[in-house]
Amino acid sequence: MATDRLAGVLFDVDGTLVDTTYLHTVSWWEALRQTDQPVPMAMVHRSIGMGSDKLLDHLLGPERDRDADSKLRDAHDTLYAEYWERLTPLPRAADLLRACAERGLRVVLATSAAEHELVALRRALNADDVVDTVTSSADAQASKPAPDILEAALEQSGLTAERVIFVGDSVWDVAAAGKLNIPCVGLTCGGTSRGELAGAGAVAVYDDPAALLSELPDSPLSRPR
Repeated sequence: MATDRLAGVLFDVDGTLVDTTYLHTVSWWEALRQTDQPVPMAMVHRSIGMGSDKLLDHLLGPERDRDADSKLRDAHDTLYAEYWERLTPLPRAADLLRACAERGLRVVLATSAAEHELVALRRALNADDVVDTVTSSADAQASKPAPDILEAALEQSGLTAERVIFVGDSVWDVAAAGKLNIPCVGLTCGGTSRGELAGAGAVAVYDDPAALLSELPDSPLSRPR
């Protein structure tokens, strides 16, 4: 393979491959309500994709009382866990991963989900047979839009930023990839609009994994870097 050819694809998981964005939204909304810090659900949704620390900064302000953060995270985790057995992959997500693998691309799940959440996500996705490398929140010191999880994915997979592309569903995904000069393909299935993803710098935008799969031969995943 020529050195300018794509060697691997990094995939976000939550909201990109598995339909969890609004489950996280509802779980954070309820956790905040339970601690008498109500935030409109639309604002919560706009923050999904950040790590919990940055999400709470975004919603409650950096000057908030951080002593309550662990209680909020625990409440979110408990509420979100109620959905684990019902997690659903987004349309043709596993087929997209297999199609990438069939093209000789290494498939990396560059997720900052916690280890205990990752078990449920991988079970729902049901594509471990073609997944090369998987990250988790334990692999990153700073959460998106910081690029730490992508740096960890590159290090663990042995891939380089020059020969990969990232697929994500949020402006935070696009921002993280941009800090490493990795092109990001955006999917709107996490609830972020085509215009917002493109405006953040996504090199192409599709509705969901099925749409990207249907256009795979003409997509950035099939072009030289």
